[in-house]
Amino acid sequence: MKSSADFMNEANAAVPRIPAAEAIAKHNTDAVFVDVRDSGAIAQTGTIAGAHRIARGMIEFVADAETQFHNAALQKDADIYLVCGAGGQAALAGKTLKDMGYQNVTNIGGFGDWKEAGGPTEE
Repeated sequence: MKSSADFMNEANAAVPRIPAAEAIAKHNTDAVFVDVRDSGAIAQTGTIAGAHRIARGMIEFVADAETQFHNAALQKDADIYLVCGAGGQAALAGKTLKDMGYQNVTNIGGFGDWKEAGGPTEE
């Protein structure tokens, strides 16, 4: 039986995490930014400018090209940067994407870190 710590350890081992400042440098490239928080959390704080808003609970469906929910921005070879509230949900969502065959998935931690580092935001 696995604990939440087991899931987090596996996710952190599978998905590299970089500092917000490093992620900001990737913002105006072909990279795909995804905020995996629910819409209520995003409504309270805003999110990364141009980020796709894909709640963690929908990631498997939105990442699967065979479902009606697929987001065309999510391609297996795209550079995908995930953000959440503190980094845990982004790590878990990233592990799911890796398990689904996505190759270039990075956890950039919490949105607060992004905002504090001066990253562009939107409501």
